[in-house]
Amino acid sequence: MCGITGFINYNQKIDNNAKNVLYNMRDSIARRGPDDKGAFFSNFAAMGHRRLSVVDLKHGRQPMMREKSGNTYVLCYNGELYNTEELRTELLKSGYEFTGHSDTEVLLNSYIEWGSKCVSKLNGIFAFAVFDEKNNRLFFARDGGGVKPFFYSSKESSQEFIFGSEIKSLLQHPSVSSDVNRLGIAEIFLIGPGKTPGMTPFKDVKELKPGWCGTFDEENGLKLWQYWSLKAHEHKDNMSDTIYTVKSLISDAIKRQLVSDVPLCTFLSGGLDSSIISAVAAKEFKNDGRGVLDTFSVNYEDNEKYFQKTFYQPNSDDHYINLMSEDIGSNHHTVVLNNDMVGDALYSSVLARDLPGLVDIESSLLLFCREVKKTHTVVLSGECADEIFGGYPWYTNEEMLAKADFPWSGNTDIKASLIRDEYLGFDPEEYVYTRYKETIDAAPKTGIESAEDARIKEISMLNFNWFMQTLLSRKDFSSMYSGLEVRVPFCDLRIWEYAYNIPWSMKGYAGREKGLLRKAFSDLLPHEIIYRKKSPYPKSHNPIYTQNVENKVRAILDNQNSPILEIVKKEKLSELLETKAGMFSKPWYGQLMNYPQILAYMYMIDTWLKTYNVNIVD
Repeated sequence: MCGITGFINYNQKIDNNAKNVLYNMRDSIARRGPDDKGAFFSNFAAMGHRRLSVVDLKHGRQPMMREKSGNTYVLCYNGELYNTEELRTELLKSGYEFTGHSDTEVLLNSYIEWGSKCVSKLNGIFAFAVFDEKNNRLFFARDGGGVKPFFYSSKESSQEFIFGSEIKSLLQHPSVSSDVNRLGIAEIFLIGPGKTPGMTPFKDVKELKPGWCGTFDEENGLKLWQYWSLKAHEHKDNMSDTIYTVKSLISDAIKRQLVSDVPLCTFLSGGLDSSIISAVAAKEFKNDGRGVLDTFSVNYEDNEKYFQKTFYQPNSDDHYINLMSEDIGSNHHTVVLNNDMVGDALYSSVLARDLPGLVDIESSLLLFCREVKKTHTVVLSGECADEIFGGYPWYTNEEMLAKADFPWSGNTDIKASLIRDEYLGFDPEEYVYTRYKETIDAAPKTGIESAEDARIKEISMLNFNWFMQTLLSRKDFSSMYSGLEVRVPFCDLRIWEYAYNIPWSMKGYAGREKGLLRKAFSDLLPHEIIYRKKSPYPKSHNPIYTQNVENKVRAILDNQNSPILEIVKKEKLSELLETKAGMFSKPWYGQLMNYPQILAYMYMIDTWLKTYNVNIVD
């Protein structure tokens, strides 16, 4: 994985000042690519790259340039292709030659051969930009699952386009401001830590949607289009064939993602998803003579003393991790985090994401990844299985399933009550509902499915476009902050394309969340792992962490210059503290954002406003 950035301005040729802007943009994301750096300049275009070396350490340097038929093409790429060898074989037959074995070279030649249509041939996670020097045109694209980020800025009637892997790189450019308007405030408080697809809170910065690509040139300006989306069709496979196909697709995705020229490991929580990945990976390691697989898990100091069973978190992970590690023979490592460090790392998490995020669920992941990076550069993780195979309570709980709202959020009226009146020139409930309704209305359906399956497809699209994107952003920014590449086999789009149309009578096999997935891998995993109840990413239950974030909020309240007090009602923030967020009937977001996490989110907002010099505009 890497960091990419750049800009085109047809009104101004590249001079020394423009080059310095590019260098600042590039080096602001140095943590994504600590191993190398590069830059390319043309008459009007500048592109920068920070490299995390994973495959073909010698020949994969970027920006990568190739000439063909008198034209020069320049690529900046962040990601991994998992069908590299198939594409290479096809390109060799067309007369292309390769100097190394990197997927970067394969991607660049794929664009030269097939142009914008190359994206429909790619199996992988990616965000990239290709500059066509002869036509003075930039082409760019993002993977269909949205695993790798791509932000851009291009104002209407502007002859300028600015892009980057992280928002911070764009903010280094003089044309991009840190202005946030009322809708940006709504995103932070009413939608956050999620965000509306294609938007960011910053007025000047947008995000390329998953499965979208585009061009920018002098004649036509900015053109965007969707090249991939889920499609609805009748599922005709019987149960036996469905189980076989699901297992085959997932196993193939995992095996494809084990390619690496640097040390590779897996995250192992003892849950179904990470256990499937670790079991397949450990078997492949043994078959290929790669030795013993290293697995990693995270916990918190003295967490066992304070753990309390809840509807969302029914049990702790330790027993299941040990059971699974012994079963596959992995070399397991547990990273135990200090609770004060988790609280203090909230600051770094804001710097990593450039936005308030999933609080300690994010800061702990950042610290966890930092430790893993000391010995490994690539890791496989279990995100995205719950979203498509129905692992969350809102797939099985009738009340949550039926509610006309984001099932992982809610409390919109209470969230809105925190915001000062002058920032609420709109109806908060309508703002949130409109975004919910737009998504479910666009969910692909055949028109012949049952009412239950139609609703499951709506919930799946809500998860794909919203909740999954939040988790993928958390994983990308938290890991890349330490130069650790995380791969997510369950986000292979072949799995999504197949599983989206499987009826719930199969997907919810035996009346269980992820019942089909459990059945498909029942011969690979221990019985106790197969039937373990879904449990989310572990959070701290230690009162030391709660005290840490309480102190942070008290400091905000004691400082009249705290920027968040310009947006929220001070008495309401005090009430959060005094009542231990008793006004909230359910978590702020997801399954884990309760009292200490809500306080932590307020701290992250304040930190973001201050650190990024956010300017609130009407």
